[in-house]
Amino acid sequence: MRQRTAIVIGGGIGGLTAALALDRRGWSVTVLERTAGPVPASASGSRAQSARPARSGAGIGLAPNAQRALETLGLGDAVRAMAAWQGAGELRLPGGRRLARTDNAAAVRRFGGPVMVAHRAELLALLAGRLPDGALRTGAAAELVDPGEPGPGGRPARVRIAAAADGTRATDGATATGEGASVPGGADEELTADLVVGADGIHSAVRRAVFPGHPEPRYAGFTAWRFVVPAPERPCTAHETWGPGGLWGTVPLPDGRIYAYATAAVPPGGRAADDERAELLRRFGTWHRPVPDLIAAADPAAVLRNDVRTAAAPPPAFHRGRVALLGDAVHPMTPNLGQGGCQAIEDAVVLAQLAAPDADLAAALAEFTRQRLPRTMDVVRRAERIGRLTTWRSRPACALRAVLMAATARLTPDLALRALDGIADWRPEGPTYAAGTRGTRTAAQPKEHE
Repeated sequence: MRQRTAIVIGGGIGGLTAALALDRRGWSVTVLERTAGPVPASASGSRAQSARPARSGAGIGLAPNAQRALETLGLGDAVRAMAAWQGAGELRLPGGRRLARTDNAAAVRRFGGPVMVAHRAELLALLAGRLPDGALRTGAAAELVDPGEPGPGGRPARVRIAAAADGTRATDGATATGEGASVPGGADEELTADLVVGADGIHSAVRRAVFPGHPEPRYAGFTAWRFVVPAPERPCTAHETWGPGGLWGTVPLPDGRIYAYATAAVPPGGRAADDERAELLRRFGTWHRPVPDLIAAADPAAVLRNDVRTAAAPPPAFHRGRVALLGDAVHPMTPNLGQGGCQAIEDAVVLAQLAAPDADLAAALAEFTRQRLPRTMDVVRRAERIGRLTTWRSRPACALRAVLMAATARLTPDLALRALDGIADWRPEGPTYAAGTRGTRTAAQPKEHE
């Protein structure tokens, strides 16, 4: 039987997880990532791709649901080795008063596993390093030309890769220099595939192509900043601090570095006149320690700022033709539950679970929509509700919020974990692949679909 081919557009966490899961299922997989850059050595010590997406972000929380999904791909030990348990966590006010406290023992009791934190770049490297050689192509600006039609005799999906402005064409990263390569070829390149996975993020061109009338993600009402700083002299406890119109989060990483994030209710599209570290100092520099110390330790050029957007409406489906959408491409959500990446990982594993090499693809994609659309849109709504609470500005409203949080925490000690009920306790329905079914990858087929 001919090996089925899949093209994954987007090499972020969801896209790489999907590629690995489909590879484990026996698909021949090619990942097309627009950006380019070297991949750091894989944390697992396995072979690593020589190129990866440049957008490595900062920290990422891996709740038990995401860990279980990655476990089905054989990544459990590697993830545990590179991630840190998020130990005790506190909810505080800007002056330092503690409103609530929880720890990972409570998460284990409630969800069957801890909440862990990893550096996003290291997770990307781990996923890329488990792909077959040459599966990841960077500097490849891909466009969905035709979603195709599944079923007997149905036409394949078609994807076009634009030639670079200098007349070269991106290739896979498996080169001796470890920097990727390009080859002469001024013309665009066209590939066909049995399945295309749109994992190209919140501004997804694949989503626009398959659902051109669907509303774009809307501004959630606040902007986020993120950065990582070296390990401080004095260790600090993970905490989230809620103040008027915004919040601050501090999360220790496995090697002692600190991942920090902040949000503020500001108009969209803004940028600091000087730099974003200075903007953070203006907004959060008087908050309790270690907040001002962490801001002072940040490299101004390394502070990321992004407007937060969320799904404006549920999409008609998570698929069309031979195309499946996952992650931010189809269900963007606010970061308030720490589930954006986790839900993308779930999507990827469920898709591969359903898309067996001999499965009816049309039925598998319909079932993917049936399982994933209601669950992820529920997470979108729940995260958005919490996000709205963080934008309260008035002193009476913030005082009332603090009183309610403190009272609820006394009555329900695991207050911070309750928001993840029905989310973090998710489990895959079965193994993503059976032993011995991993296929040998061949390149996605150019121009002709065999």
